[in-house]
Amino acid sequence: MGGKFDRRGFLAQLGSAAASAGYLLSSETARGYQANDTLNIGCIGVGGRCRHLLKALVKIPDVRVAAVCDIWQENLEIARKLADPQALVTGDHRAVLDRADLDAVLIATPDHWHSPLTIEACAAGKDVYVEKPLTHALDEGPAVIAAQNRHQRVVQVGMQQRSMPHMQAARELIRAGTLGEIHKVHLTWNRNQPRAQAGVQPVDASTVDWKRFLGSAPEQPFEPYRFRNWRWFWDFGGGLFTDLMTHQIDIANWVLDLGEPATAAAIGDHVNDGGRWETPDTVQTLVHYPSRQTQVYFEGTFSSARNAAMIEFMGTEGTLYLDRGRYELIPERRSKLEPREMVLGTGPRGADFYDQPDGELLHLTNWIECIRSRQQPTAPVEAGVAAVWGPHLANLALRSASVAKWPA
Repeated sequence: MGGKFDRRGFLAQLGSAAASAGYLLSSETARGYQANDTLNIGCIGVGGRCRHLLKALVKIPDVRVAAVCDIWQENLEIARKLADPQALVTGDHRAVLDRADLDAVLIATPDHWHSPLTIEACAAGKDVYVEKPLTHALDEGPAVIAAQNRHQRVVQVGMQQRSMPHMQAARELIRAGTLGEIHKVHLTWNRNQPRAQAGVQPVDASTVDWKRFLGSAPEQPFEPYRFRNWRWFWDFGGGLFTDLMTHQIDIANWVLDLGEPATAAAIGDHVNDGGRWETPDTVQTLVHYPSRQTQVYFEGTFSSARNAAMIEFMGTEGTLYLDRGRYELIPERRSKLEPREMVLGTGPRGADFYDQPDGELLHLTNWIECIRSRQQPTAPVEAGVAAVWGPHLANLALRSASVAKWPA
């Protein structure tokens, strides 16, 4: 999971970043944005995930999708229809970053490109929206934090749950001490889906810039299944821990200020992937924060939807259940708390998505507003780096078949 990690240097840098966060409040861009200026946005990596974001982005007033970039011609042709009619269409991300008329970029590539592209975009003077997980390895964090701060960029990491109103209300409730002391947090993301079908839609290799797709990954022949299912291969993704656990543990970090974990234990099995994935499709991890006397437990699978996608903060006075459409307070038997709930979305408990709230639109809107105001967004780089600490440590434990310890 990357090279040697300098914990002392990283924490010192993180402290410096926190101290300098106020720069965004007074900094102005070379363009001197006015409230009604049109912002020109370029999109890098315009596959399925980006197309969801594009549909939300174009709803925001005074935003123009002025460039789209991908290494696969099929993705480019679809994205072309969602972008401005005069948009740049290219397979080279450098052509996007070199455009002086672009104010910002949205990055939705495979995971191993997230940090490198964010660093390049900041150096090119672009503000950035980048999908999670921000880092593909534990040691990538310091450089991407440094890039945000050195170039004074507004960087929003795509952890959209932070922008959902019921998540924000739940955070206030917990930080007010309503639940008492919290020593356990239960996270899940369970689905019952055949995510590793034996077949895969054919891909014409001549339409893919495979070398550019690989980037920093080891040289390897083009393989359509890996290309279409990159999340489940170590060179490009980190499996269930970095893909889905990152969303949930980010909320735990945000609410409880957990800091870095001390240890993680993990297990994984291949029960529903047809033997095709490198990362297991059924996982559990226990991440320990002894300085906070807190244990965070995550379970994920594609073989059962029990508990679906949810977060439970288990306190001495009550438990707060959270998913993407609601929160519910369940008092302890001897507690004086009264049950309460805030329900925004309709649908089954723990669904991946609800009709309301539209977290992607809210999160992108926050980013656009912060580009204009130069204020810090809801999920800055520091949050994105910290959100993957636990998942990376879980993967280290999984791959070494031992308890993983935070680097000394």
